[in-house]
Order: sequence, then structure tokens, then C-alpha cells
Amino acid sequence: MVDENLYQGYLKALLAGRRSECHDTVTGLLAAGIGVKELYDRLFQRSMYRVGELWEENQITVANEHLATSITEGLLNLVYPTIFASERIDKKAVISCSANEFHQIGGKMVADIMELNGWDGHFLGANTPIEALLEYVQEIRPDLVALSLSILSNIGNLTQSIDAIKSDFPSLDVLIGGQAFRWGGADVARQYAGVELIPSLDELENLLKKI
Repeated sequence: MVDENLYQGYLKALLAGRRSECHDTVTGLLAAGIGVKELYDRLFQRSMYRVGELWEENQITVANEHLATSITEGLLNLVYPTIFASERIDKKAVISCSANEFHQIGGKMVADIMELNGWDGHFLGANTPIEALLEYVQEIRPDLVALSLSILSNIGNLTQSIDAIKSDFPSLDVLIGGQAFRWGGADVARQYAGVELIPSLDELENLLKKI
């Protein structure tokens, strides 16, 4: 449903900061019955990955990147009535960004896909201190924790979070993912028992259906 022409038009509007045009594209797709995962994967995730690439290549400014992020975060709200209408299955997850990780859209989308599949997704947001993450895990005792990483240079903070979780909660499964793993770091998951790299929303949904 998201063909190349539609995607390119949306990306152009997003980079230009044309919020209303982006809004009209998304509401049109929702009215046409697009699935949430397809919308997230083929429009939101793809466009934000491209925005990240353009920023890293110095083809857009930090302001451009922040504006595209702000627009996308607002558009996610349009999908919430569908997401929260899903039947609950009495499972919960804590989703968080590592300390010093300020890009939270990926984590938000993970939480939303979990909600769509009946989970309670407790999204803690960007730049969550390890101590706060551990305290919240202790409080709600989730079935798993998911950690999002967008910038590869922050991988040290991610591994510190994993170390802390595995120290305090050895049997708790941890999922990791995000744009950063397009550039490297995939070996992190192999260093731990009960840690799995999830490279796509499709694979996340497939995993959730097996748990």
C-alpha cells in the first residue's frame, strides 16, 4: 500500500517540515485500511532511517532532523486507537533507550507493536539512567526488556545496561535493536545468554507470537 511514489512524496514533505502534508498522507493510509506494522515499517521507520543517514552525511542540519522526528512522533498518535483496541494477553515488557541515547522513535514503535499484539508496553523514553531502568524492572517484573540503540557510538552504554540487567535479573530475556545495528555491533547479543538482536518489526512480531 505504501508504494515508492507515496514514500518519496512523504519523505520530501517530512524533510521540508510540511507537517500537514505528512498528516494527510498518514490519515489517508489509515482510512484505506493499512496495517499498523506496514505503516511503521514502510513509512515511519524507512523515512527516519533515511533522515538519520542524511544527518550523518551532513546533508541536513540537526534542526531538520529534530523537526522530522517531532513530526513523526506526532503522527504515531494517530495509530493509537487501533493499537490499544487489541485484546490483552497478560504479558508486559519494559522498553527503553540507553543512557545518552536521545532518539526514541524506534523504542516507541517497538512498544506500539507489543501493544498491538496484546502486551502492555511500558516505554520509559530516551536517555533512561541504568539505575532508573533497574528500579522500574524490579517494580513491575516484566516478561522481557527491550533496549533501543540508534547511534552506534553509544553501544558502550547499551552493554552497561545489559550487564546491569543480567546481574540483577539473570533469567530475564532482553531484546536489542535499532538503527545503530545497521552499521555494526551485532556481536553484542552473542556475548550474553538470553539476549537477542531483533533487526526488524517483522521479526519482533514473529517472536512475540511465539512467547
